Amino acid sequence: MATTRTSPIHHREADVIIVGGGFMGAASAFFLRQRGLSVILLERDMIGQYASGVNFGNVRRQGRYLCQLDLANRSRALWSRLPELIDDDLEFLPSGHMRVCYQQAQIAELEAYAAAPEARELELQVLSGKALRERFPYLGADVVGGSYAPHDGHANPRLAAPAFARAARRAGADVLEGVEVSQVEKTGSGFRVQTEGQGEFRSAQLLITAGAWGDRLSAQFGEPVPLVPRGPQMSVTEPLPYRLKTVIGVYTQLEEEVVYFRQIPRGNIIIGGCHRATPDMVSRRVSFEPQAMVLQMQQMRRVIPQLGNINIIRSWSGIESYLPDSLPVMGPSSQVEGLYYAFGFCGAGFQLGPGVGEVMAELLSTGQTSTHIDSFHIRRFAAAEQRERVAV
Repeated sequence: MATTRTSPIHHREADVIIVGGGFMGAASAFFLRQRGLSVILLERDMIGQYASGVNFGNVRRQGRYLCQLDLANRSRALWSRLPELIDDDLEFLPSGHMRVCYQQAQIAELEAYAAAPEARELELQVLSGKALRERFPYLGADVVGGSYAPHDGHANPRLAAPAFARAARRAGADVLEGVEVSQVEKTGSGFRVQTEGQGEFRSAQLLITAGAWGDRLSAQFGEPVPLVPRGPQMSVTEPLPYRLKTVIGVYTQLEEEVVYFRQIPRGNIIIGGCHRATPDMVSRRVSFEPQAMVLQMQQMRRVIPQLGNINIIRSWSGIESYLPDSLPVMGPSSQVEGLYYAFGFCGAGFQLGPGVGEVMAELLSTGQTSTHIDSFHIRRFAAAEQRERVAV
């Protein structure tokens, strides 16, 4: 974990300033240093405190929009190399991921997804009938089919951003916590970042990875986005015999049915889904709401009836950022040269973290990337706003 700086900083410079110390910011700092750029990473609170450290921990590619799979595949390759890259495996287990459904019509949808050219690296296996029951005999009667991803898995989100931040610092990045950014602006030679009581920072390039606060900074450059903060609802059970080694999630259009759970080798089952709370963005806090636990336990019993009598020992939430099309903002600004974004990952950014860091480092250092991210460009919101004006 980076050490909080309390002494005043009057003027510091680097090739790149990163605003936001979650998984995306920390990973970007690390990979930028691998490419030889000097980096200052500014985090208002603690590294990985918000969405990055409180999410479910899914290292999942299946179920993503097909346009995300190029990035997800690049990231998955990095997950396998974590020990050599950052000297930490983040408790990553390629345990497999099972996406189950309750309706026969959804089996065809899972098959179509598995057959898409973009999904070929996932090696998905769609199961139903006898094959489903033989492979997963513990699934409840309501489950009629599912898609198994053998290379997906899970990791510990509490470890991810701090581990990348430590690796970035060892590589020479300046990682600062407790630094409140008040204003960001373009200057003739680059960017000026003004902070509350910590002085001024300057850089040639600026990367905004501020999660649920990213829209406030993009708006300062004339690029507002319709970002909405939400609080994931997470809980964990008492330790149980370690038998559920595959991550399970429900494929459904009904939010109250969307439960996902995984068991860690210590025996605890981590549960998420079914409900999201509304954060207080002033206090930067959000509550776990009781109805979430009721729904989660009901839906878990529906998926695996044997899990009907277990004890919850802890629950929590965090602050995630969502956009209307469920895609992130990632790539260069459409207005300002040298400005880049990577935020708004809509509750599905954890698996992408290493890949986002490597892609953003490639983009900032070379001006281009070999990975498809054009679908995530911030210009799509300006285009949508223009279409609305024309329609009126």
